[in-house]
Amino acid sequence: MSEKLVELDLDDAGLSADLPRPQHPRDEVQQVPYRPVQFRDDDLPTALERSATWLRDAQKWLGEPLDVIAVHLDYDDRDGSPYYEVKLLCNEEDLAGAPLAVRRATRPGDRPPP
Repeated sequence: MSEKLVELDLDDAGLSADLPRPQHPRDEVQQVPYRPVQFRDDDLPTALERSATWLRDAQKWLGEPLDVIAVHLDYDDRDGSPYYEVKLLCNEEDLAGAPLAVRRATRPGDRPPP
């Protein structure tokens, strides 16, 4: 068995520099194992649509299905806060781009579709 080092281009949070980020200012990738990617809005369908759009973009970038262990729905009834919180609990290795790096290391000419 050969051992190859795989280099990852990570930001300060340990995410791939190329990972698509949620576009809305209320949405974010959080920092815990199986990192929640959070989408917050007063309108649940809108939060769900944004989460689905991000998931499609992230899977296209990764070149394979993103490992999502759970979808969590919560609410925040504090004044001034968006009411709904939709969280996708995602594998941190996927968000770091590890599958991409492994494919690049094994097939250097192989690049995921744009």
